[in-house]
Amino acid sequence: MTSPSVVVLDYGSGNVRSAFRAVERTGASVELTPSVDKAMAADGVVIPGVGAFSSVVADLRRVGGDRLIADRLADQKPVLAICVGLQVLFTEGVEGGEQSTGLGIWPGTVRRLAAPVVPHMGWATVEAPTDSVLFDGIGSERFYFVHSYAATQAPDNTSVTWAEHGERFVAAVEDGALSATQFHPEKSGDAGRRLLTNWVNTLR
Repeated sequence: MTSPSVVVLDYGSGNVRSAFRAVERTGASVELTPSVDKAMAADGVVIPGVGAFSSVVADLRRVGGDRLIADRLADQKPVLAICVGLQVLFTEGVEGGEQSTGLGIWPGTVRRLAAPVVPHMGWATVEAPTDSVLFDGIGSERFYFVHSYAATQAPDNTSVTWAEHGERFVAAVEDGALSATQFHPEKSGDAGRRLLTNWVNTLR
C-alpha cells in the first residue's frame, strides 16, 4: 500500500523540522516545503505554528497559506494545524493589547489565559469526546503544552477536546477535514505519535 503523502508547510514558523520528523515516524511520505501547489496536491497538510499570533497570520498570508487552507477545506482535503496554527483559525487574537485578525474559519477570540502562572508549559491531561478520531485510544494520556494564549469558546458544530490551566480552554478541534491541536504532538512522546498516526490513518 502506498504511504499517504503529507506536506508540512514551511512558511517561516519555527519548529517545522520537529513536526516533519514526527509525521515521518508515522510512516507517511512527508515533504517540508513552502510550495502551496505541492501542499494542495498532498493527501494531508500540516500547519505548524510557533510565535506570535500576528506574525503567524502574516507569514501564512505571505506564502498563500490562508488560501491553501480555504481551498483544501472546500475540497474536503485534510489539514492538521498545531499550536498557534490552531489559534489563527479563529476570528481574532489579542496579544499584549494588540488585536490581530485571524483566518476566521471559526468565530472567537484567542486571548491570554486567566491563570496564576503563564505561560502554560508542560504535560497536561485532556478531556476528549468519546467519538474523537484524533484521540482514539489515547483519551486519558497527557500531552505537552507551551502557550500563554488560548481560545476558551468552542466553535459550533465541531468536536472539541478541552484542557485546563487556570480556566478551561480548547485543546483540540475536529471539524470535518480540519483538525487542530493547541498542544504539540511532536513533543508529546508516544501519545503524540499515536495522535499523529490516527490522523495519518484518515488519509489512507
